[in-house]
Amino acid sequence: MSGMLSPYRILDLTDERANLTGLLLAQLGAEVIAVEPPEGTRSRRIGPFANDEQNIDSSLTHWAWNRGKKSVAADVPDIQRLARTADVVVDCGVFANLDLAALRAENPSLITITLSAFGSTGPKSDWLATDLTLLASGGQLGLTGDPDRAPLQVGAVPQGWLHGALEAAEATTIALVERSKSGWGQHIDVSAQQAVTQCTQTMLMTTAVGAPLVARAGGGIKAGEYVLRTVYPASDGYVSINFMFGEMIGPYSRRLMEWVFDEGFCDEATRDQNWIDFFMLIYTGQADPEGLSGAQDSIAAFTATKTKAELMAGNEERRLLIAPIATTKDIVESEHLAARGFFEDVPEVGCVFPGRFAKSTVPLTYLGSPPQLGQHTDEVIGNLERRPVAPPPVEPAPTRRPLEGLKVLDFTWAIAAPMATRNLADHGATVVRIESEGRMDVIRNAGPFVNDETHPDNTAQYHSANAGKYLLSLDLSNQAAMAVVWDLVEWADVIIEAFTPKAMANWGLDYQSLKERKPEIVMLSSCLMGQTGPMNMYPGFGNLAGALSGFYEITGWPDRPPTGPFLAYTDYTAPRFTVTALMAAVDHRNRTGEGVYVDLSQHESALHLLGPALLDQAVNGRTATRSGNISDRYGVHGVYPTVGDDKWIAIVCQDDTAQEELSELIGSTQLDDSAIAEWASSQDRFELQDLLQSRGIAAHVVVDSEDALADPQLTHRNHFRRVPQAYSGETCIEGSHYQMSRTPSEALWGGPPIGEHTFEVLSEMLGYGSDKIADLAAAEALY
Repeated sequence: MSGMLSPYRILDLTDERANLTGLLLAQLGAEVIAVEPPEGTRSRRIGPFANDEQNIDSSLTHWAWNRGKKSVAADVPDIQRLARTADVVVDCGVFANLDLAALRAENPSLITITLSAFGSTGPKSDWLATDLTLLASGGQLGLTGDPDRAPLQVGAVPQGWLHGALEAAEATTIALVERSKSGWGQHIDVSAQQAVTQCTQTMLMTTAVGAPLVARAGGGIKAGEYVLRTVYPASDGYVSINFMFGEMIGPYSRRLMEWVFDEGFCDEATRDQNWIDFFMLIYTGQADPEGLSGAQDSIAAFTATKTKAELMAGNEERRLLIAPIATTKDIVESEHLAARGFFEDVPEVGCVFPGRFAKSTVPLTYLGSPPQLGQHTDEVIGNLERRPVAPPPVEPAPTRRPLEGLKVLDFTWAIAAPMATRNLADHGATVVRIESEGRMDVIRNAGPFVNDETHPDNTAQYHSANAGKYLLSLDLSNQAAMAVVWDLVEWADVIIEAFTPKAMANWGLDYQSLKERKPEIVMLSSCLMGQTGPMNMYPGFGNLAGALSGFYEITGWPDRPPTGPFLAYTDYTAPRFTVTALMAAVDHRNRTGEGVYVDLSQHESALHLLGPALLDQAVNGRTATRSGNISDRYGVHGVYPTVGDDKWIAIVCQDDTAQEELSELIGSTQLDDSAIAEWASSQDRFELQDLLQSRGIAAHVVVDSEDALADPQLTHRNHFRRVPQAYSGETCIEGSHYQMSRTPSEALWGGPPIGEHTFEVLSEMLGYGSDKIADLAAAEALY
């Protein structure tokens, strides 16, 4: 069976910064041609290497993100000829003097995409950047790590550029859907800095909405003056535990303390504490704050006596929120991943690779082995007759948002899937979100709150993740409400849900039931571990999936327990995979009339960001672990203190020339971390940043919310956007991370209060009369 994007040809002109873009498009069935300089792209020379043999065909970085592509060794004139045959060109600056506008002029249906550090325009558009400085500029770095040490990168595999690469894949599929109607191409400008901001879970907006700054809490979450610990010892490693409070998570914490008591590690009073309302009791003086640290110490003493496997067995038996902090060895040997067939055996190279990022009724493509340099040059250059797959162009070329007319029914919650449907709404889709006052989204109780006023309709996190959506209040346990849902199914083009498996089936809304009523429907299910496999019913949040997916084990200092990335890491990666798969499915349906079902596992999709480390494990038996801010590629690569409380700068010497410049500035050839730290600590960070950039050294201050709001580049890109919101009056949301030249996105309002659009959806979208709406209200279906 052909893949969802099988009609399309993609020219991939990238290196390790954006190779992942082409990999995802290849998995979706596109013909991806990796055009490389005659000496090969830089990714071929980046380790680790198979059997530690350094040559251009054994780089595991190249293997991870380039298999399934055709390798063509070429120069700019060859690219100009190939572009006439292509549907999409993906660029990140490998080929100097390449004129993308000229390529579009010759091929008006061509979609071109540029991934750059800060975007193609603006005051920082020509700044030097590396992965570490991108993390600093996008805010993730400042939120990750222990408060008494320097901010930390996510280790083992540099992550910053990969977030931009995922955005490029998403943008490609949206542009293809739009082009299938208009016939026109356009240019897409992706900012890696903006892409990284998604990893802060809107905490860069605290200043903009009048909320307190958020500080890093190493292996935990800062909640006011308290730290909610998330990393605990096991006898054979570490686990992550959500020991938190409130209506949704508090019951899990109560059951955890019952187990801790049963094992003799706490007293009855601790066991019987009201863990649901615990924070409220602290703030009203009815509970001793010391009870929190005491309970966390008891949990740590208890978990240290158990293996990770024993804790996971108890997690399933007692219905808790525990995840093992998995190593790359644990992941490669995972029974769950084996049951789902995630890892793919590639006999040509004798190892397993991370496989398809999603499962689908139109299967993603098995890609085989990575290409050798120039392996397909004669085949591709020798046949230049192909032409793009696009309809005749509409005159004049449309400038409306690219997904206008697409109707989406949204059964999502928390962050990962709502951020995906937010992106659809930004680009013009009509998104109807289902939520009930009796079961409000957990994210409504999470800050930052506008003007620091706690209210479920006043959190900027919810406002941003659900911007531009219509909210219909429905109680899905009410039979009258289910009749409304079925009318919405008839209305919708796309359905997306984020419940644990079986929930939709319990309502009679599983894909098979929907398909019987509407064969052309496109549906995507997003959950932590996927719809099948022994862990499919595992409940949890993105921080637990981050632990299961290896990101916790590799983030931290070698002499300390892991800290993990800030908060719910896979919640930040999953939305891009979700939109990419969903738009490919919509494009396929538009061309063929065939409906599509997609099963997207946050866990599996995120593993592609660790591809080289997982291959290092599979090929070399080398297990990745914590290494602070050390880099295998750069000698000077660190985060250093500057003048001010907790003020830092990331500095990377990306070549020998940069290292010589830094030596001259410091007045010493000794460029160890302590010497650089001593020199930087007496300087203003912004002045130092500008000085280093002027001397050809990649550097960026580690931004917090105040810095981000004042950043001239983010201002130029309109990253922080003021929009109306029904409860707050006005709120701030984060804008799109890429700019489409002909069909720009726009967010129209902040996430809506419960029921804000109920009458509008029922009357205008479904055509219900006032009597029918009144009957639904009387039946308590609109709750």
